[in-house]
Amino acid sequence: MNITQFNTLMPFWLEAKFDFLSVLRAPGFVLPSLLFPCVFYIFFGIIFNHGSASSYLMVNYCVFGIMGPALFNFGVNVAQDKENGCLALKKLSPMPSIAYVLAKSSTALCFSAVITLLLFSLGLLFAEVSLSLSQWLQLFCIALLGTLPFCLLGLFLGLSVPSKGAPATVNLVYLPMSLCSGLWMPINLFPEFLQHFAWIFPSFHLSQLGLEVIDASQGYPAPWHIGYLVVFSLLFVFLTSKQMQKQ
Repeated sequence: MNITQFNTLMPFWLEAKFDFLSVLRAPGFVLPSLLFPCVFYIFFGIIFNHGSASSYLMVNYCVFGIMGPALFNFGVNVAQDKENGCLALKKLSPMPSIAYVLAKSSTALCFSAVITLLLFSLGLLFAEVSLSLSQWLQLFCIALLGTLPFCLLGLFLGLSVPSKGAPATVNLVYLPMSLCSGLWMPINLFPEFLQHFAWIFPSFHLSQLGLEVIDASQGYPAPWHIGYLVVFSLLFVFLTSKQMQKQ
């Protein structure tokens, strides 16, 4: 790597490093992000599981787990940066604007990787989840790539709402989306109209991609779910770019 390439990449590396460190210094963010999906899976996927739903719930709680850091790191922290002037300062600095977004995305991806590996470990060690190496790798990749649409959604929320209302707004998106997507209980237990309602949420489509790996999806073609996630992501790229122009 020559000196020009090094100088080009350094702002991205430093912004990612300091964003990750700032998040680690907030135990109120780190501990719930890591523990909530694991605790829920321990209770409902291991202790109170009376059937063969351990792998099904493991996949769904992976989706539930990766959503939280992406939505909150962007939705809440961006709103705070916007209000305290940090976002305006970064826009005025010589640092590329995209470095800010990539830094927060890298933090969300790190949390997604850790959460996914924790849930995999619980499923493998205590719930007797038996999958092939290919299935484990596919699920891990789906979890990481599936983090990105929620980063974009969180960025849009962070740019759109004031900092005081950001935590409540993110929760109003995060929790109903998780419930209505069938992440907490099998979607086929819902009334039929709610099963169709789930199609508007990216979390439903991501969970269906994961469940297809273990042959537990509702049977719709994977390209439908991938196409929805791509369109959803592009839509929020457009919406967030419009919001950023207003800041």
